[in-house]
Amino acid sequence: MNQLITINYENETPTVSGRELHEALGVNTKYADWFPRMCEYGFAENKDYLLVSQICDTNNPKNPTTERNDHALTIPMAKELCMLQRSNKGKAFREYFIKCEEAWNSPEKIMERALQIARQRSIAAEQKIFALSTEKQQLQTQAEINKPKVTFADSVTASDNSILIRELAKYLKQNGIDTGEKRLYEWLRRNGYLIRGGSDYNLPTQKSMDLGLFEINRIVINTAKGTKNRATAKVTGKGQLYFLNKFLAEKDIEFQLMMS
Repeated sequence: MNQLITINYENETPTVSGRELHEALGVNTKYADWFPRMCEYGFAENKDYLLVSQICDTNNPKNPTTERNDHALTIPMAKELCMLQRSNKGKAFREYFIKCEEAWNSPEKIMERALQIARQRSIAAEQKIFALSTEKQQLQTQAEINKPKVTFADSVTASDNSILIRELAKYLKQNGIDTGEKRLYEWLRRNGYLIRGGSDYNLPTQKSMDLGLFEINRIVINTAKGTKNRATAKVTGKGQLYFLNKFLAEKDIEFQLMMS
């Protein structure tokens, strides 16, 4: 069957361009006047036709393009428009549309479309499953990355109070850091968190205090020789989270090598 006019089969219902049909039928009336007059025969938008905007070139350098309206006509509407023209061309195009319609509704074409729809749905389902699987894997990976932080955050939540360094060593041990009180003290001194000598030995450095990692607990002890002041470094809640993040989440290689 020779093609008299382009038919669009991309949508569920075949359509033809109103402007192309108007031109092919040789209608003398301008399309902008002709189409509204044809619609007076009872055709309805979104049922018998769809409004389509087209961008067209012009010969005006200042406005190189312009927008005009076209219409995507269903085949039944196109057949009726052809009949309304009462011309030989109208009759020929109507017969052409009837044959196209018969071919479209043949059992072979219906089966072909059904298989195509099934394939499209199958592909869409596979893509959705793949997307969900990828998202799940990403969430699991992120959960593993966040696990040390979450585990320690749960530990810290149990007590908002500051703790002794030996208690911090226990918390770190519980969360996979192979250390003890003495080794932790050594690491804190070597890395500038605790003072390394003098009367303030093992007290927080100014850097640690500025970061809010420690606080100093001072107590007065009564002895036979009189009173004595004792200062002890305690790790704040912020400090507890800071050090675990440093050892685990940030993979402090120097610490791991020293502890091994």
